[in-house]
Amino acid sequence: MPTSMSRNLSGKTVLITGASAGIGRSTAFEFARSSSQNLKLILTARRVERLEEIKKEIANEYGTGVKVHIVKLDVSNPEEIDEFVRALPEEFRGVDILVNNAGFMSGVEQPPDVPRQVIQNVYATNVFGVINMTQAILPIFKARPDGGKGDVIMLGSIASRDPYVGGTIYCSSKAAVAAFTDALRKEMIGTRIRVMTVDPGQVQTEFNLNKFRGDQSKVDESYADRVPLTPDDVAEVIVFAASRNENVVVADTLLFPSYQASATHIHQKI
Repeated sequence: MPTSMSRNLSGKTVLITGASAGIGRSTAFEFARSSSQNLKLILTARRVERLEEIKKEIANEYGTGVKVHIVKLDVSNPEEIDEFVRALPEEFRGVDILVNNAGFMSGVEQPPDVPRQVIQNVYATNVFGVINMTQAILPIFKARPDGGKGDVIMLGSIASRDPYVGGTIYCSSKAAVAAFTDALRKEMIGTRIRVMTVDPGQVQTEFNLNKFRGDQSKVDESYADRVPLTPDDVAEVIVFAASRNENVVVADTLLFPSYQASATHIHQKI
């Protein structure tokens, strides 16, 4: 007998940005596991070779029950987003769930020493990419009967709620997305379009290697003697939110590893 999760996800088309690694990759596999008999996945990222590997792994594990369409896409480029939507194959055009996962950060400089290119790149991906992707997919949702139907899920961060030293640009970008998300949820009221966000604390992903510009020793130091969240931990929450009954909106979820209580309140071992 199918679970409520598999039943509610059956037949859905899920679009995940930044799906080549980390939380995006785990989310793809979690959706596939949760509805392995009848699901379509659209996976986008800049590293298409990694998407090819994910597609093969899913095919090996689930056969034809999960169909995967991969696209090389840089969400910081609005023209690429527009072309991506126009070029979707007919079989994958009926997107039901958008997971805005793609994100970027580089460095921990503080103003006035933040490189201008970092500012531009962070906002182009984290803010404009999210807004432009959402705007591109919402017409698909709104074209459905009775005011429209679909899910927009944002991959947020504790950084949007609790800014920290060295995170001026990243924290402010996530705060902008949080405001966009809250306003959009209110604007979609009266429709069957759900707007949700998942805000993790510390997660061990390649994101942190980018943040420290390839310095693995700094990444290791930040997690020394700790067990951070894994991408799978976050993916489970994303898929849980997407698989609730239609009348349920898991609007706002915050999750931490057990040693963390806020962005800056972290248990220090003695």
